[in-house]
Amino acid sequence: MATKLRPLDDNVIVKPHEAEEKTAGGIVLPDTAKEKPLRGVVISVGPGHVMRSGKRVEPSVKKGDVVMFGKYSGSDVKVDGIEHKILREAEILAIIE
Repeated sequence: MATKLRPLDDNVIVKPHEAEEKTAGGIVLPDTAKEKPLRGVVISVGPGHVMRSGKRVEPSVKKGDVVMFGKYSGSDVKVDGIEHKILREAEILAIIE
C-alpha cells in the first residue's frame, strides 16, 4: 500500500523535476555537479492558511501546477522511495504556465 501525504494548513507537496544530466553544450554532468532542481509538479495542497480572524485563505496553487521554488526552500523528504519537497505556499516563487 502506498503512503499518502496530506499537507496541513498552507503547506504544499511538490515532486521536483529531475536534475539536468547534460549542459547546454552537451557535457555530461556527474552526480556531484548536478544543480538541485528549482521546479516541480504540485502533488498535494493543504486547505490553506488560517488568519487570526479564523477565516481560512484558499491556496493559490492546485494539484498538477508546475511551480518554481527557491534553491534552499522547504524540506526534502523521501516517501516510498520517491523524493518530494514540502514547502509553505509562500516559498513558491511562481507558477509556470
